[in-house]
Amino acid sequence: MSQIRRILVTSALPYANSSLHIGHLVEYVQTDVWVRFQRMRGHDCVYVCASDAHGTPTMLSAEKQGIAPEALIAGIVEEHRRDFSAFGISVDNYLSTHAPENKELTEEIYARLLAAGLIDRREISQAYDEQKQMFLPDRYVRGTCPVCKTPDQNGDSCGKCAATYSPLDLIDPVSVISGTKPVARKSEHLFFRLSRFADDLRTWIPGHIEESMARKLEEWFEAGLEDWDISRDSPYFGFPIPGEPGKYFYVWFDAPIGYLSSFLNLCRKRGLDYDSYWGPGSDAEVYHFIGKDIVYFHALFWPAVLAGAGYRRPSRIVPHGFLTINGEKMSKSKGTGITMASCARHLEPDLLRYYFASKLGPGVDDIDLNFDDFVARVNSDLVGKLVNIASRCAGFVHKLNGGVLGTELSDPALFAEFAAAADEIAADYEARCNSRAIRRIMALADRANQVIDEQKPWLMAKDPAQKAATVAVCTLGLNLFRSLIIWLKPVIPAVAGRAEAFLGTGELTWNSALTPLLGRPIASYEPLLTRVELKAVAAILKEAAEGAPGLTGTADNEIELETFLKVDLRVAEIRAAEYVDGADKLLRLTLDAGGGTRTVFSGIRSAYEPKALLGRKVVLVANLKPRKMRFGVSEGMILAAGDGTGIFLLAPDDGAKPGMQVR
Repeated sequence: MSQIRRILVTSALPYANSSLHIGHLVEYVQTDVWVRFQRMRGHDCVYVCASDAHGTPTMLSAEKQGIAPEALIAGIVEEHRRDFSAFGISVDNYLSTHAPENKELTEEIYARLLAAGLIDRREISQAYDEQKQMFLPDRYVRGTCPVCKTPDQNGDSCGKCAATYSPLDLIDPVSVISGTKPVARKSEHLFFRLSRFADDLRTWIPGHIEESMARKLEEWFEAGLEDWDISRDSPYFGFPIPGEPGKYFYVWFDAPIGYLSSFLNLCRKRGLDYDSYWGPGSDAEVYHFIGKDIVYFHALFWPAVLAGAGYRRPSRIVPHGFLTINGEKMSKSKGTGITMASCARHLEPDLLRYYFASKLGPGVDDIDLNFDDFVARVNSDLVGKLVNIASRCAGFVHKLNGGVLGTELSDPALFAEFAAAADEIAADYEARCNSRAIRRIMALADRANQVIDEQKPWLMAKDPAQKAATVAVCTLGLNLFRSLIIWLKPVIPAVAGRAEAFLGTGELTWNSALTPLLGRPIASYEPLLTRVELKAVAAILKEAAEGAPGLTGTADNEIELETFLKVDLRVAEIRAAEYVDGADKLLRLTLDAGGGTRTVFSGIRSAYEPKALLGRKVVLVANLKPRKMRFGVSEGMILAAGDGTGIFLLAPDDGAKPGMQVR
């Protein structure tokens, strides 16, 4: 055994205002497999994580629910911990970035950066919501792209042409919080001088992240690293910046510090030496497992902050790709926003761990969860190949030898062949080539089943003269099964735990596969896994669909097609729009629907200014019975969408003419 390594591992911090979904699980499986493998090899491997608590979304979500942000965080953190536990994610400590340790370290790191001259002050202009009296993050402003003129785009980039811009560059920008038009307002902000680290980071990055990601990061250097805004104005949920009234640390400043604070919290519980891991001369290894979408923060901003504050940098940053479901991006609206909790209710969690691990390599390629393939693979590999070996052999050991393994193997050379594979499989796990490790293991499972098929212990057992030979064959089979379980233990820990109990081995380590288990009693075989039925997958998809926004059809509110076809939807053009005196929510619209104009009162005042609507095409319910209101008669209804954060008009594609029927 080589020298024991001291390793600290983290996963990216899930946001503390929503449940964990199976996209998160990809990362936690990748992390946990590597952590469990290191522990099985005898290394000192600590794994910490936390919920990312701060920022505007948490503040607004808590406000919407009528609770304090701290209460929202507390509930979500406990939910996250339950999901981690359900899937066997062996995290040593799970905290929140709102914890006292994170405040302590955030203030300490900021003070060090300030003393080192790495904090700058600048006045900037931002989008401000006068109704909510708050500055708006880019994602909370929407409008028409100033480049390609596509409506309803985010405040930082266009989803159609990929142009980047300031929220105030949008045409007709709207706050998604209040629906009002934001104004430009100046404020002094604090900036971390990231640009000073450009040459240093350019040298450091190669060798510390996957090669394709290193090439991608080169684009940032070519464009020139910009200093990083680390402050936000009140109201904001986060840590106040010492000596800066009304200013808070930006969530992306204190979030990665959560890695340090979760570990510090653990150190204080266990009496570990924090500085020996994070001090500049540390010989410990530090690994950050993250999604490829946050590489910028972890490979540029975070190493620069650490270096500027006198901390060591991570040994390696390990990004992974995204998860698609049946070939498509995960989507709540399509009913594929599947939570980890839902999967744990209907499936053996180890099965998803196995499926994801079987697809994960060291690169950043996206992986797909195809449910038909999932069911076929786990049933074939884990039930048909792996546990089938134990179920075929255990009964004969009990029937012929009182439940005690034989004292010899029928084919010691084959066991030695299996044992020799341990180093190659270990090298795969070490390099995070999980898919290759599993292919090797399953090839050996095929070999084990082939040998049992050739020896046919069920026929040998019928001949009393072959009793000892039958026991030797089954003892070999169970030892090969034990080797396979050892190598799959990082991937399917719950199944491995049941196998350890069945074999009576105690906790299996990596080196356990080097020597056979002989002359030992085993328990009666109970199924270690059962086949997955499609109805389990159907139940998960049903729960996801029921939780999808807008998918509210039930037997009580469904309508017949004939009823829906009675609705006459027409393209209309807004010719005039004006405020309605005495009405806080209404605008009076004059619409051209082809064949004359009509007046419609619409509750979109909070989202649109009248002049911004002139000439806009909308969808009109043309045959709605006119309604007499105290402001006048409304001759129809225009269609809009909303989820509580804003109102968005539905519009036909370019080229549609007033009066066209919507089909």
